[in-house]
Amino acid sequence: MKKIGVYGGTFDPIHYGHLILAREVLEQLQLEQVVFVPAALSPHKLGQTPTPAPVRLEMLQRAIEGESRFAIDKIEVNRPPPSFTIDTIRELRSREDPLEIFYLIGSDNLLALDTWHRIEELRLLVRFVVLMRGHTVADPAYPTIRRQIDISATDIRNRVATGRSIRYLVPPAVEEIIRQGQLYQEPSR
Repeated sequence: MKKIGVYGGTFDPIHYGHLILAREVLEQLQLEQVVFVPAALSPHKLGQTPTPAPVRLEMLQRAIEGESRFAIDKIEVNRPPPSFTIDTIRELRSREDPLEIFYLIGSDNLLALDTWHRIEELRLLVRFVVLMRGHTVADPAYPTIRRQIDISATDIRNRVATGRSIRYLVPPAVEEIIRQGQLYQEPSR
């Protein structure tokens, strides 16, 4: 049975924290692949307007170039928002079965997990893996990947808006896309 990690999120922008944790999951759980699934619009961020999907996809593609075990699936940006994880997982399973899916979530999303659309059904289809990026407490119910990485997309957007450097926070190709597209000129909330 093929074992994959599915890493959903806005990726606005993709940064080294995402990439380091994805690599760590790949190695620790001995997965064949980590698939990044950018959301068209997260149901938990309905009040925010993300950078247009084609730009986020380009940043993601450039960030994972040369990484043969990382892939992108446009499943969520190709359907009307909001993006519900259960719909994504059901579609991925319909394409390839049997498939063991490890769904990667940031520790900051763990408290809201019970509010996810059709969560009980989702729990039957995936194994959740918690990605610890900060100092939050792990939930012993889920496998946890621990790395002390204090990088966030919100901080990156705010740094760009205030004219500060994002070097060493995002891959150079992503920084170039942000600069050329004049992205994130307004501070994030």
